[in-house]
Amino acid sequence: MASMNSSPSDPKEFGRKFAHIAGAAISYVGIALLTLWSTLAISFDFPIARVRIAALALYLLVTAAIFYFAKGRAYRFVGCLLCWALVLAWWLTLKPSNTEPWQPDVSREASIEIIDNHAVIRNFRQCDYRAELDYTCRWSTRGVDLAQIRGVDLFMDYWGSPWIAHTIVSFDIGDGQHVAFSIETRKRVGQTYSAVRGFFRQYTLISVVSDERDLVRLRTNYRWGEDLYLYHTRATPAFARELFLNYADMTNYLFDHPQWYNAITHNCTTEIFTFKTMKSQPHDWRILLNGKADEMEYEQGELAENLPFIDLKRQAYINPAARAADKDTQFSVRIREGRPGFASIPQQER
Repeated sequence: MASMNSSPSDPKEFGRKFAHIAGAAISYVGIALLTLWSTLAISFDFPIARVRIAALALYLLVTAAIFYFAKGRAYRFVGCLLCWALVLAWWLTLKPSNTEPWQPDVSREASIEIIDNHAVIRNFRQCDYRAELDYTCRWSTRGVDLAQIRGVDLFMDYWGSPWIAHTIVSFDIGDGQHVAFSIETRKRVGQTYSAVRGFFRQYTLISVVSDERDLVRLRTNYRWGEDLYLYHTRATPAFARELFLNYADMTNYLFDHPQWYNAITHNCTTEIFTFKTMKSQPHDWRILLNGKADEMEYEQGELAENLPFIDLKRQAYINPAARAADKDTQFSVRIREGRPGFASIPQQER
Protein backbone atom coordinates (compact mmCIF):
# COMPACT_ATOMS: atom_id res chain seq x y z
CA MET A 1 0.00 0.00 0.00
CA ALA A 2 1.39 3.42 -0.98
CA SER A 3 2.19 5.74 1.88
CA MET A 4 -0.13 8.69 2.27
CA ASN A 5 2.97 10.90 2.69
CA SER A 6 4.06 10.12 -0.89
CA SER A 7 0.70 10.67 -2.50
CA PRO A 8 1.05 12.00 -6.07
CA SER A 9 -1.36 14.73 -5.07
CA ASP A 10 0.87 15.93 -2.21
CA PRO A 11 1.14 19.75 -2.66
CA LYS A 12 4.70 19.83 -1.35
CA GLU A 13 5.87 17.18 -3.81
CA PHE A 14 4.06 18.97 -6.62
CA GLY A 15 5.72 22.25 -5.58
CA ARG A 16 9.17 20.67 -5.60
CA LYS A 17 8.65 19.17 -9.05
CA PHE A 18 7.31 22.44 -10.41
CA ALA A 19 10.25 24.38 -8.95
CA HIS A 20 12.68 21.86 -10.48
CA ILE A 21 11.08 22.10 -13.93
CA ALA A 22 10.78 25.88 -13.75
CA GLY A 23 14.41 26.22 -12.63
CA ALA A 24 15.57 24.01 -15.48
CA ALA A 25 13.52 25.97 -18.01
CA ILE A 26 14.84 29.33 -16.76
CA SER A 27 18.41 28.05 -16.78
CA TYR A 28 18.26 26.70 -20.31
CA VAL A 29 16.45 29.77 -21.64
CA GLY A 30 19.18 31.87 -20.01
CA ILE A 31 21.89 29.72 -21.61
CA ALA A 32 20.16 30.01 -24.99
CA LEU A 33 19.94 33.82 -24.74
CA LEU A 34 23.57 34.20 -23.66
CA THR A 35 24.70 31.89 -26.46
CA LEU A 36 22.58 33.78 -29.01
CA TRP A 37 24.02 37.14 -27.93
CA SER A 38 27.59 35.84 -28.04
CA THR A 39 27.01 34.25 -31.44
CA LEU A 40 25.68 37.52 -32.90
CA ALA A 41 28.42 39.59 -31.26
CA ILE A 42 31.13 37.42 -32.83
CA SER A 43 29.31 37.26 -36.18
CA PHE A 44 28.85 41.04 -36.43
CA ASP A 45 31.72 42.57 -34.50
CA PHE A 46 34.75 40.26 -34.69
CA PRO A 47 37.23 42.60 -36.38
CA ILE A 48 39.18 40.10 -38.51
CA ALA A 49 36.77 38.95 -41.19
CA ARG A 50 38.83 36.00 -42.43
CA VAL A 51 38.86 34.29 -39.02
CA ARG A 52 35.35 35.31 -37.94
CA ILE A 53 33.82 31.94 -38.86
CA ALA A 54 36.61 30.11 -37.05
CA ALA A 55 36.06 32.22 -33.92
CA LEU A 56 32.34 31.53 -34.03
CA ALA A 57 32.89 27.80 -34.56
CA LEU A 58 35.31 27.67 -31.62
CA TYR A 59 32.80 29.39 -29.33
CA LEU A 60 30.00 27.00 -30.32
CA LEU A 61 32.31 23.99 -30.00
CA VAL A 62 33.30 24.98 -26.45
CA THR A 63 29.66 25.55 -25.52
CA ALA A 64 28.70 22.14 -26.92
CA ALA A 65 31.59 20.51 -25.00
CA ILE A 66 30.36 22.08 -21.76
CA PHE A 67 26.92 20.62 -22.35
CA TYR A 68 28.33 17.21 -23.18
CA PHE A 69 30.87 16.83 -20.39
CA ALA A 70 29.45 18.95 -17.54
CA LYS A 71 27.48 16.91 -15.01
CA GLY A 72 24.45 18.80 -13.79
CA ARG A 73 22.54 21.88 -14.85
CA ALA A 74 24.42 24.21 -12.51
CA TYR A 75 27.82 23.35 -14.02
CA ARG A 76 26.47 23.79 -17.53
CA PHE A 77 25.02 27.18 -16.67
CA VAL A 78 28.20 28.39 -14.98
CA GLY A 79 30.35 27.15 -17.86
CA CYS A 80 28.21 28.91 -20.48
CA LEU A 81 28.10 32.04 -18.31
CA LEU A 82 31.92 32.12 -18.21
CA CYS A 83 32.08 31.75 -22.00
CA TRP A 84 29.62 34.63 -22.39
CA ALA A 85 31.60 36.75 -19.91
CA LEU A 86 34.78 36.23 -21.95
CA VAL A 87 33.01 37.32 -25.13
CA LEU A 88 31.51 40.31 -23.32
CA ALA A 89 34.92 41.32 -21.94
CA TRP A 90 36.37 41.22 -25.47
CA TRP A 91 33.34 43.07 -26.92
CA LEU A 92 33.70 45.91 -24.42
CA THR A 93 37.27 46.52 -25.61
CA LEU A 94 36.07 47.49 -29.10
CA LYS A 95 36.61 51.20 -29.59
CA PRO A 96 34.69 53.46 -31.98
CA SER A 97 36.56 55.60 -34.48
CA ASN A 98 35.93 58.76 -36.46
CA THR A 99 38.36 57.69 -39.19
CA GLU A 100 36.53 55.18 -41.36
CA PRO A 101 35.47 55.11 -45.04
CA TRP A 102 32.16 56.89 -44.34
CA GLN A 103 29.27 57.27 -46.72
CA PRO A 104 29.28 60.73 -48.39
CA ASP A 105 26.31 62.13 -46.43
CA VAL A 106 28.11 61.48 -43.11
CA SER A 107 31.66 61.97 -44.33
CA ARG A 108 32.02 65.18 -42.32
CA GLU A 109 31.17 65.93 -38.71
CA ALA A 110 29.64 69.18 -37.56
CA SER A 111 31.17 71.29 -34.80
CA ILE A 112 29.76 74.41 -33.18
CA GLU A 113 31.72 77.29 -31.70
CA ILE A 114 29.95 79.65 -29.33
CA ILE A 115 31.30 83.19 -29.40
CA ASP A 116 29.46 85.50 -27.02
CA ASN A 117 25.83 85.26 -28.17
CA HIS A 118 26.64 83.81 -31.57
CA ALA A 119 27.00 80.21 -32.77
CA VAL A 120 29.25 79.27 -35.68
CA ILE A 121 28.25 75.90 -37.17
CA ARG A 122 30.94 74.25 -39.26
CA ASN A 123 30.07 71.47 -41.71
CA PHE A 124 26.42 72.52 -41.84
CA ARG A 125 24.96 69.95 -44.26
CA GLN A 126 22.71 70.68 -47.23
CA CYS A 127 22.18 67.65 -49.45
CA ASP A 128 20.30 67.97 -52.72
CA TYR A 129 18.58 64.65 -53.48
CA ARG A 130 17.71 63.15 -56.83
CA ALA A 131 16.93 59.80 -55.18
CA GLU A 132 17.58 58.30 -51.75
CA LEU A 133 21.09 57.16 -52.69
CA ASP A 134 21.73 59.73 -55.41
CA TYR A 135 22.57 63.10 -53.94
CA THR A 136 25.09 65.90 -53.79
CA CYS A 137 26.04 67.32 -50.40
CA ARG A 138 27.17 70.87 -49.81
CA TRP A 139 28.96 71.68 -46.57
CA SER A 140 29.10 75.22 -45.30
CA THR A 141 29.74 77.40 -42.26
CA ARG A 142 26.60 78.95 -40.85
CA GLY A 143 26.12 81.54 -38.16
CA VAL A 144 23.20 81.63 -35.71
CA ASP A 145 22.35 84.56 -33.49
CA LEU A 146 21.32 82.85 -30.26
CA ALA A 147 19.09 85.79 -29.37
CA GLN A 148 16.97 85.02 -32.46
CA ILE A 149 16.17 81.44 -31.42
CA ARG A 150 12.49 81.53 -30.50
CA GLY A 151 11.14 78.00 -30.46
CA VAL A 152 11.59 74.25 -30.85
CA ASP A 153 9.78 71.87 -33.19
CA LEU A 154 9.76 68.09 -33.03
CA PHE A 155 9.72 65.71 -36.01
CA MET A 156 8.80 62.06 -35.50
CA ASP A 157 9.78 59.68 -38.30
CA TYR A 158 8.22 56.19 -38.47
CA TRP A 159 9.38 53.49 -40.88
CA GLY A 160 7.66 50.38 -39.53
CA SER A 161 6.66 49.76 -35.95
CA PRO A 162 4.58 52.44 -34.18
CA TRP A 163 6.73 51.82 -31.11
CA ILE A 164 9.99 52.99 -32.69
CA ALA A 165 10.69 56.30 -34.39
CA HIS A 166 13.52 58.62 -35.32
CA THR A 167 13.39 62.06 -33.73
CA ILE A 168 14.64 65.28 -35.30
CA VAL A 169 14.66 68.50 -33.27
CA SER A 170 14.48 71.78 -35.18
CA PHE A 171 15.12 75.30 -33.89
CA ASP A 172 13.21 78.31 -35.20
CA ILE A 173 15.81 81.05 -35.80
CA GLY A 174 13.40 83.54 -37.40
CA ASP A 175 12.50 84.61 -40.96
CA GLY A 176 11.24 81.15 -41.83
CA GLN A 177 14.67 79.62 -41.17
CA HIS A 178 15.34 76.54 -39.06
CA VAL A 179 18.41 74.65 -37.90
CA ALA A 180 17.70 70.95 -37.41
CA PHE A 181 19.65 68.37 -35.41
CA SER A 182 19.47 64.65 -36.14
CA ILE A 183 21.43 62.28 -33.91
CA GLU A 184 21.76 59.16 -36.03
CA THR A 185 23.92 56.25 -37.14
CA ARG A 186 27.11 57.02 -38.99
CA LYS A 187 27.42 54.30 -41.63
CA ARG A 188 30.48 53.15 -43.49
CA VAL A 189 30.49 52.68 -47.24
CA GLY A 190 28.39 49.62 -48.06
CA GLN A 191 26.54 49.55 -44.74
CA THR A 192 22.77 49.73 -44.36
CA TYR A 193 20.83 50.13 -41.15
CA SER A 194 19.74 46.92 -39.44
CA ALA A 195 17.63 46.92 -36.28
CA VAL A 196 19.40 43.76 -35.08
CA ARG A 197 22.88 45.09 -35.79
CA GLY A 198 21.87 48.26 -33.97
CA PHE A 199 22.21 46.35 -30.68
CA PHE A 200 25.87 45.62 -31.42
CA ARG A 201 28.96 47.67 -32.27
CA GLN A 202 28.22 48.29 -35.91
CA TYR A 203 27.56 52.02 -36.04
CA THR A 204 28.83 55.14 -34.36
CA LEU A 205 26.73 58.17 -33.47
CA ILE A 206 26.83 61.38 -35.46
CA SER A 207 25.08 64.68 -34.88
CA VAL A 208 23.95 65.92 -38.29
CA VAL A 209 23.26 69.67 -38.28
CA SER A 210 21.30 70.65 -41.35
CA ASP A 211 18.32 72.42 -42.80
CA GLU A 212 14.89 70.82 -43.07
CA ARG A 213 14.99 70.59 -46.88
CA ASP A 214 17.74 68.04 -46.33
CA LEU A 215 16.78 66.05 -43.24
CA VAL A 216 13.00 66.15 -43.68
CA ARG A 217 12.72 65.97 -47.47
CA LEU A 218 14.97 62.89 -47.57
CA ARG A 219 12.50 61.01 -45.42
CA THR A 220 9.24 62.27 -46.93
CA ASN A 221 10.14 62.61 -50.60
CA TYR A 222 12.94 60.18 -51.40
CA ARG A 223 12.62 57.26 -49.03
CA TRP A 224 9.61 55.00 -49.27
CA GLY A 225 7.62 53.70 -46.34
CA GLU A 226 8.48 56.50 -43.92
CA ASP A 227 5.87 58.73 -42.26
CA LEU A 228 6.80 62.08 -40.72
CA TYR A 229 4.90 64.07 -38.13
CA LEU A 230 5.65 67.65 -37.11
CA TYR A 231 4.78 69.18 -33.73
CA HIS A 232 5.34 72.67 -32.38
CA THR A 233 6.39 72.60 -28.74
CA ARG A 234 5.62 75.05 -25.97
CA ALA A 235 9.32 75.68 -25.37
CA THR A 236 10.06 79.29 -24.44
CA PRO A 237 12.82 81.17 -26.27
CA ALA A 238 15.01 80.87 -23.16
CA PHE A 239 14.51 77.09 -22.99
CA ALA A 240 15.05 76.79 -26.76
CA ARG A 241 18.37 78.62 -26.53
CA GLU A 242 19.50 76.43 -23.64
CA LEU A 243 18.53 73.28 -25.53
CA PHE A 244 20.40 74.52 -28.61
CA LEU A 245 23.53 74.93 -26.47
CA ASN A 246 23.04 71.37 -25.16
CA TYR A 247 22.91 70.12 -28.75
CA ALA A 248 26.04 72.12 -29.51
CA ASP A 249 27.83 70.45 -26.59
CA MET A 250 26.69 67.01 -27.76
CA THR A 251 27.80 67.75 -31.34
CA ASN A 252 31.23 68.88 -30.19
CA TYR A 253 31.61 65.90 -27.87
CA LEU A 254 30.95 63.46 -30.70
CA PHE A 255 33.40 65.39 -32.88
CA ASP A 256 36.17 64.72 -30.35
CA HIS A 257 34.95 61.48 -28.73
CA PRO A 258 33.43 58.88 -31.07
CA GLN A 259 30.66 56.89 -29.41
CA TRP A 260 28.90 53.67 -30.31
CA TYR A 261 25.27 53.79 -31.33
CA ASN A 262 22.95 51.36 -29.54
CA ALA A 263 19.31 50.88 -30.48
CA ILE A 264 18.28 50.93 -26.80
CA THR A 265 20.83 52.89 -24.77
CA HIS A 266 22.42 55.40 -27.18
CA ASN A 267 20.13 56.63 -29.93
CA CYS A 268 18.39 59.71 -31.30
CA THR A 269 16.08 60.01 -28.28
CA THR A 270 17.98 58.68 -25.27
CA GLU A 271 20.85 61.08 -25.97
CA ILE A 272 18.49 64.06 -25.74
CA PHE A 273 17.45 63.07 -22.23
CA THR A 274 21.08 63.12 -21.07
CA PHE A 275 21.17 66.88 -21.71
CA LYS A 276 21.34 69.08 -18.63
CA THR A 277 18.26 70.97 -19.82
CA MET A 278 16.24 67.73 -20.06
CA LYS A 279 17.29 66.04 -16.81
CA SER A 280 14.37 67.60 -14.94
CA GLN A 281 11.98 65.74 -17.23
CA PRO A 282 10.23 62.79 -15.53
CA HIS A 283 11.48 59.30 -16.37
CA ASP A 284 9.15 57.47 -18.71
CA TRP A 285 9.28 54.11 -20.50
CA ARG A 286 8.45 55.93 -23.74
CA ILE A 287 11.95 57.39 -23.83
CA LEU A 288 13.10 53.87 -24.76
CA LEU A 289 10.10 52.95 -26.93
CA ASN A 290 10.37 56.34 -28.54
CA GLY A 291 7.61 55.85 -31.09
CA LYS A 292 5.34 56.95 -28.25
CA ALA A 293 7.49 59.96 -27.30
CA ASP A 294 5.05 62.40 -28.92
CA GLU A 295 2.25 60.97 -26.77
CA MET A 296 4.50 61.36 -23.72
CA GLU A 297 5.25 64.99 -24.58
CA TYR A 298 1.55 65.63 -25.12
CA GLU A 299 0.62 64.20 -21.71
CA GLN A 300 3.28 66.38 -20.09
CA GLY A 301 1.81 69.47 -21.76
CA GLU A 302 4.86 70.08 -23.95
CA LEU A 303 3.10 70.16 -27.34
CA ALA A 304 1.29 73.27 -28.54
CA GLU A 305 -2.46 73.34 -29.35
CA ASN A 306 -5.31 72.08 -27.19
CA LEU A 307 -6.59 69.19 -29.27
CA PRO A 308 -7.22 65.55 -28.40
CA PHE A 309 -3.97 63.72 -29.10
CA ILE A 310 -5.47 61.59 -31.86
CA ASP A 311 -6.56 64.73 -33.74
CA LEU A 312 -3.26 66.49 -33.13
CA LYS A 313 -1.29 63.55 -34.51
CA ARG A 314 -3.54 63.22 -37.54
CA GLN A 315 -3.02 66.88 -38.42
CA ALA A 316 0.73 66.68 -37.69
CA TYR A 317 1.26 64.29 -40.63
CA ILE A 318 3.35 66.20 -43.20
CA ASN A 319 4.27 63.80 -46.02
CA PRO A 320 1.80 65.25 -48.58
CA ALA A 321 2.76 68.85 -47.74
CA ALA A 322 6.48 68.03 -47.92
CA ARG A 323 6.10 66.38 -51.32
CA ALA A 324 4.14 69.37 -52.62
CA ALA A 325 6.82 71.77 -51.33
CA ASP A 326 9.71 69.69 -52.71
CA LYS A 327 11.68 72.37 -54.58
CA ASP A 328 10.18 75.37 -52.80
CA THR A 329 12.78 77.62 -51.19
CA GLN A 330 10.20 78.24 -48.44
CA PHE A 331 10.00 74.52 -47.69
CA SER A 332 9.95 74.99 -43.90
CA VAL A 333 7.13 77.53 -44.12
CA ARG A 334 5.07 75.38 -46.48
CA ILE A 335 5.14 72.25 -44.29
CA ARG A 336 3.89 74.29 -41.32
CA GLU A 337 0.99 76.04 -42.98
CA GLY A 338 -2.30 75.14 -41.30
CA ARG A 339 -0.53 72.82 -38.90
CA PRO A 340 -1.74 72.75 -35.24
CA GLY A 341 0.32 74.95 -32.95
CA PHE A 342 1.87 77.08 -35.71
CA ALA A 343 -1.09 79.39 -36.32
CA SER A 344 -0.16 81.42 -33.24
CA ILE A 345 3.28 82.22 -34.66
CA PRO A 346 3.21 85.60 -36.43
CA GLN A 347 3.81 85.31 -40.17
CA GLN A 348 6.92 87.50 -40.04
CA GLU A 349 8.41 85.14 -37.45
CA ARG A 350 7.93 82.14 -39.69
